[in-house]
Amino acid sequence: MNSRSTILLALVLLPAIASAASWWNNDWKYRKEVSFELSPAAADVAGTPLDVPVLIRLSLGNFSYFNDTKPDGADFRVLAADDKTPLKFHFEKYDPQNQIALLWVRVPQITGGSKTDKIYAYYGNTEAPLAADVAGTYDSSQVLVLSFGDGTGAPADLTAYKNNPSASTAVLTPASLIGAGAKFAGKESISVPATASLRLLPNQGLTASSWVRVEQAQKAVVFALTDQGKQLAIAVEGTKFVARGAMGGAPVTVTQAGAFSLNQWHHVAITAGANKLTLYVDGVAAGSAPLALAEIGGNFTVGGANDANFLAGDVDEVEVSKVARSADWIKASARGQGMDANLVVYGADGQREGSGQSSYFVTIAKNLTVDGWVVIGICMAMLVVALIIMVVKAIFLSRVERANSKFLREFRRLSGDAASLEDPEAAQSVDLEDDKPTMASLSNDHTKYGASTLYRLYHHGVRELNKRVSGQTVSAQRVQVLSSQSIDAIRAAMDASMTRLQQSLSSQMVLLTIAISGGPFLGLLGTVIGVMITFAAIALSGDVNVNAIAPGTAAALAATVAGLSVAIPALFGYNWLNSRIKSISADNRVFVDEFVTRVAEQYS
Repeated sequence: MNSRSTILLALVLLPAIASAASWWNNDWKYRKEVSFELSPAAADVAGTPLDVPVLIRLSLGNFSYFNDTKPDGADFRVLAADDKTPLKFHFEKYDPQNQIALLWVRVPQITGGSKTDKIYAYYGNTEAPLAADVAGTYDSSQVLVLSFGDGTGAPADLTAYKNNPSASTAVLTPASLIGAGAKFAGKESISVPATASLRLLPNQGLTASSWVRVEQAQKAVVFALTDQGKQLAIAVEGTKFVARGAMGGAPVTVTQAGAFSLNQWHHVAITAGANKLTLYVDGVAAGSAPLALAEIGGNFTVGGANDANFLAGDVDEVEVSKVARSADWIKASARGQGMDANLVVYGADGQREGSGQSSYFVTIAKNLTVDGWVVIGICMAMLVVALIIMVVKAIFLSRVERANSKFLREFRRLSGDAASLEDPEAAQSVDLEDDKPTMASLSNDHTKYGASTLYRLYHHGVRELNKRVSGQTVSAQRVQVLSSQSIDAIRAAMDASMTRLQQSLSSQMVLLTIAISGGPFLGLLGTVIGVMITFAAIALSGDVNVNAIAPGTAAALAATVAGLSVAIPALFGYNWLNSRIKSISADNRVFVDEFVTRVAEQYS
């Protein structure tokens, strides 16, 4: 590569390098990139709407750092694509406990058909003061926004014009499409009085929109601007939305071609401008008709009026602009607010250089729900118990094997009396702790034969032998005699001792089997619950994309990993220890046969 090519490549890569290295303010530790895609297909003709208030739904699925923000979200700052220009924003809802936030941002420009437009949300500064600007989130043409707050109190206008309702009988519901909403049952309404700003001027036009959910076919008014016989309204007729315009001449009606779906949220909008009335449903123009505009400056009502049919359904996010918005502006507004919210594309969370890069495990930990932590905690406790059992049991079995090897060597060197290996000190220790011989040997390894199970069998056999020969009169030249019944009794006593030894050798192994079988099921339970919570949070926030699903699902799978982390070591440890226990048990059985055979030969 020559020098000219190198310089050219550097010039091409320089903007990307500078962009990657830029950071608005080092006092903020984190930022999230958000981009916008107005047109899903290249064939879509899309313009460039300006100053669109876009809803960004933050949830467990797409935002992992609720715990790194201030409890009220006061440390949030939103920057334009140049990473320098602050944007106006506010939170309609910020709930770090349930990990849900509704962030409204006034986006300067959205270019149709591309993902080039982006913004950055900065956070992670505990010293930052509140910088949200509710009224500034909307441009000067927006004259009314009813978001219904948190579902308590009276509805209020969020714009700088403060066109607050003078009367409201609607029931506010805390869980609606976007935060709280208003419910109408066929007799309620919200009335906003006439003001200088809330009016239709022919040279400017007017745009009104809202989200509405209708449960059954009906004839009702969704909203209307009415002034002495003149009216601009959207109504429901059966299962179709209808736009109405009456400006003193012949009334104009624009009806939706197809029927809308009942029990689903729909974005409806009406524009009056350039002597035309247009109806929009779900961001798409549903029809238009010529209309000679006249000034209207009366009351704006939602849900019906005294002389109109009242609505039975739910309404959310009522907006009025004193200009005729473009089709792309309405499209962006509809696609940026609904449950699908496919206007917004969530990017990764970045971290300021030098503040420590979060690993994948940190991301997973931050997305874990309470039930996941509970399951992981139980699994970790089971793992600790299993490890302790495996270590203690391995040490004990090693002592038993060494002691058995030592005793067996001495026993097989015997040429005389089979009872001559009896150790008084060891015999006394065995007699004192006869109920739990192996555990006693583990803590009292000071006798001659230590933890030997063979010596315990030998001791019990010698004890039974002495019971049967101690009362006989013997001479130095005569060998004492035991009947076959006595030899069988000695074998039976040694078999009983061997069974108790087997139980002691296998003690606490059941805890390993519980860890092997129970760990994966506990982990699976935690994963299922975690996935359920993730999908419930996504459904509540309305954000459906891979960035919303992946972190929560990955965190939920951590519970399964925890369960397997318990089961796999426990499985290997159990099989290894069990094979050693079987080997010791086999040695015990062989020794019993060997001891009884020698006694039978000596006392026959």
